[in-house]
Amino acid sequence: MEQKKEQRAVCTTGLIVVNIGIFLVFMLLGKSEDVLFMQQYGAMYEPYVTEGHEYYRLLTSIFLHFGIEHLLNNMVMLGALGFNLEPEIGKLRFLLVYFVSGIGGNICSLLHNISVGENVISAGASGAVFGLMGALLCAVIRNKGCIGRLNKKGLVILVILSVYLGLSESGVDNAAHIGGLVCGFALEALLGSFNHRKTSEQR
Repeated sequence: MEQKKEQRAVCTTGLIVVNIGIFLVFMLLGKSEDVLFMQQYGAMYEPYVTEGHEYYRLLTSIFLHFGIEHLLNNMVMLGALGFNLEPEIGKLRFLLVYFVSGIGGNICSLLHNISVGENVISAGASGAVFGLMGALLCAVIRNKGCIGRLNKKGLVILVILSVYLGLSESGVDNAAHIGGLVCGFALEALLGSFNHRKTSEQR
């Protein structure tokens, strides 16, 4: 059953491959931890977005990571969440949740930095990953408290622990994490409700 679930999670696998591929290119160039290089090639930077109108950075920054540890942390979580969520909600909804949460998290980060008067160079898939966590929590709640081996209590603990660890560490974009989490939960609640209503009408 687990093997079948993983084989069906083709979008999750694809996203992991793309993220690792981009990181390997940057690593071969010797630039995987070069902040200014990352800024030049798609990382989030508030003046470039708001003043330079480089809105594409809300998307491109999701695929950039500062160092191997940053990449591995996000890819492990992406795999763990995606292999459970994608077969449950389908490929299209999964991708919508991932990208909307990633962009939504970046927008929250951008607004936070503007409000505190900071210009921060940021990157990473964590906003999108937190969105998957929020969507999975929503799906578990809708599915009477469990999906496979996952249950609501375990996911709530995971969410609380993940947010707490982010808040307790320096250099972590907590606005992107929380923004992505909320976006993922809200989007899955909306899409799941629409799908359920559509299914009921067809019956």
